[in-house]
Amino acid sequence: MRLDRFDLNLLVVLDILLEERNVTRASERLNLGQSATSAALARLRVFFDDGLLVQVGRRLELTPLAKSLVGPVRETLNHARTTMSLKATFDPTTTSRRFTIHASDHLVETLFAAVMRELADSAPGIQIDLRRPPKQVLDVFDRGNIDLLVIPEQYAANIQHPQTLLFSDDQVCLVHRESFSGIESLSMDDYMALGHVAIRFGEESSIAFEDWFLPRYGRQRRVECTVEYFGVVPHLLIGTRRVATLHRRIATQMASQFPLRCFEAPFAMQPLKEVLVWPKFLDGDPCHQWLRELIARHAEILRKRVAC
Repeated sequence: MRLDRFDLNLLVVLDILLEERNVTRASERLNLGQSATSAALARLRVFFDDGLLVQVGRRLELTPLAKSLVGPVRETLNHARTTMSLKATFDPTTTSRRFTIHASDHLVETLFAAVMRELADSAPGIQIDLRRPPKQVLDVFDRGNIDLLVIPEQYAANIQHPQTLLFSDDQVCLVHRESFSGIESLSMDDYMALGHVAIRFGEESSIAFEDWFLPRYGRQRRVECTVEYFGVVPHLLIGTRRVATLHRRIATQMASQFPLRCFEAPFAMQPLKEVLVWPKFLDGDPCHQWLRELIARHAEILRKRVAC
């Protein structure tokens, strides 16, 4: 198909070439022969009157024009894919679709488990691929490899895509019930004297909570164990006098499933605000809208739930 003398099929080739910066790897992803990919690159160079990918030593580098095309080309293809997926009518009971959602594991337990239960009944053809939040959020959005993202509000501020607040959550202290029998509350001195289980996100050695805590209270917790997943925290508390500082909703759920109990945190901290973000090219997709509304409805239920 041609538009203004341009073969639109070349956009797919251009997108892969701009990402791979290598004709051989691009050929493999496109399932084309290397000569066909080279020929397509030659046609693109003629159309744009630019080298696009130029040899620098032993590798290909993007020209300034090519760099400026990366975003628009990817966005154009994402819009095209969304347009092709639209149907005259949308029926969740018969729709077959796969969505990739990035969220922390505590959200899988507190929010998405309920969402998945409803999908099993109301939209059995919709498949959900739940993943941890990506390291480079903006890159994932630009590549169109994400359908929905739930992330703390402060991290969503620089994402130029539609978003909405799901719920807020404060912090509580979670401990082994038997080890803290007879204790009614934790003072700040108690809190600082205990060993801590802390959540670390990504590969950085620092813990976000420590970066917040130290300048405000001038003291550092004694962290005895760090983990990357909320789900293992109960197993590291049971049988010990350690404490974990967690979001109230996941701590409440853990306390209902394990021999654990919650204490109010002996310090003031701004509530965590969880935000739902999605690519702007999916904003008008009826199926995507329906899924967002389903998630928002379960977030509303979560907001109203009484927590410890």
